[in-house]
Amino acid sequence: RARFEEMNMDLFRKCMEPVEKCLRDAKMDKSTVHDVVLVGGSTRIPKVQQLLQDFFNGKELCKSINPDEAVAYGAA
Repeated sequence: RARFEEMNMDLFRKCMEPVEKCLRDAKMDKSTVHDVVLVGGSTRIPKVQQLLQDFFNGKELCKSINPDEAVAYGAA
């Protein structure tokens, strides 16, 4: 796992770019985010989850919704 994370760290960091862009575009500060819902396959990777949790200052991630179905829940 450690070697996998080391080899892919640049990709994991790129996963954070859309999060940061979304907050910038919405003119929001990350401290105003109430819930962090995981969406998409990349969010199943433990290192990506750790980066998200660290980015949001330790906020607990919402894992009760299947990441593959989260978009459908939002559209419904």
